[in-house]
Amino acid sequence: MNGTPSSSPDQTKRGITAALALAILLASLGTSIVNIALPTLAQVFTASFAEVQWVAVSYLAAMTLSAVFAGRLGDIYGSKGALVAGLGLFAAASLLCGIAPTLPLLVGARALQGAGAAFLMTLSMSLMRELASERGVGRAMGLLGTVSAVGTALGPSLGGMLIPIAGWRVVFLVQVPLTLVALVLTLVSLPSSTDRSRPHAATPKVAVDSNLRPALVINLLVAAVMMTTLVVGPFYLSLGLGLSAAMVGYVMSIGPLIAIVSGAPCGRLVDVWGTRRARTAGLVAMIAGGFVLGLLPTSLGVAGYLLGILLLTPGYQLAQAANNTAALADVAKERRGTVSGLLTLSRNVGLIAGASALAAVFAFTVGGSDFAQASAAAIATGMRVTFLCAAGLMGAAVLIAVSGSLRTGTCRRDA
Repeated sequence: MNGTPSSSPDQTKRGITAALALAILLASLGTSIVNIALPTLAQVFTASFAEVQWVAVSYLAAMTLSAVFAGRLGDIYGSKGALVAGLGLFAAASLLCGIAPTLPLLVGARALQGAGAAFLMTLSMSLMRELASERGVGRAMGLLGTVSAVGTALGPSLGGMLIPIAGWRVVFLVQVPLTLVALVLTLVSLPSSTDRSRPHAATPKVAVDSNLRPALVINLLVAAVMMTTLVVGPFYLSLGLGLSAAMVGYVMSIGPLIAIVSGAPCGRLVDVWGTRRARTAGLVAMIAGGFVLGLLPTSLGVAGYLLGILLLTPGYQLAQAANNTAALADVAKERRGTVSGLLTLSRNVGLIAGASALAAVFAFTVGGSDFAQASAAAIATGMRVTFLCAAGLMGAAVLIAVSGSLRTGTCRRDA
């Protein structure tokens, strides 16, 4: 990586990678680990589902609203310093969540944690782009995509394991020591050269030019589709296919395992193929995965579902790595934090869209929100319609990617 000390460069590179990957993991873990605790929170605080839902929504909303601000601060005051501040905020907010005595205080602490997560997600991407060699940018983005996907999918299983042992507070408190480890790694490993002052950095309005907008839209669409698998998948597996809760957990864990295996190879493909070719290939794989999830599970059961995930997950990894690399390829250093913030913003909006809009398509097609009363056939119909819509969204993303509206300078061939 550029800018690393000459002494023990491999060790420094590993330390930087570990620090940035752990920061991304924490931000993603915070997104999903609380979901498994919502029923418990409803009982503890004698609250309705709509009330405890704010524990999850406040985090995602604060992360979305703070993303561009975090990137802007990184551009002005230095990405390393801003990341350190974000890690400190995330650690303090996690502690506040773990000791919150009332639901409103917990919601407020989660909002602070989400704001800290915006710094982690945005500045890790900016720093990885800044410190990676030109020939390894795609590989670096592929690694961050892998860690993000693993963190999001790992949350429910980790929370489900910890809550019976130590109660709901542990899902927040466990993040405190992990954040402190990331903070130490960041302080020790990242070069001080990333602490720069650029008071005249580009504003977010300038950064959103005609070349960046398509990348932001694609980022939103692919995130929405992947979030849909996490929201709709468990309902289909349990109510549509009649799997036990344990089996649903096992099947849902296949996606993260695929992400772990495919992330680095997808990043290398971006470096070899160039961003346009790799992004288009990833989106086409996601289209195929959407069609498979919409059509095959009804006839093939779990095998059909897993085949769809086998196509969708690496397709997402490839498309996201290529898209982020393209968006950041020709961006000046003083704008990378802002652009990374915009990428984080579009991703989070996509997550919200997947959890709301496409989930609403599923509920409407099933015939209502009381899925427990729906027949297996109705659940299967909802699954089919939802993922055919998802395939259609990926088709729109392909049209955006190949329309020629993206800047010509982002087509890189490192072969």
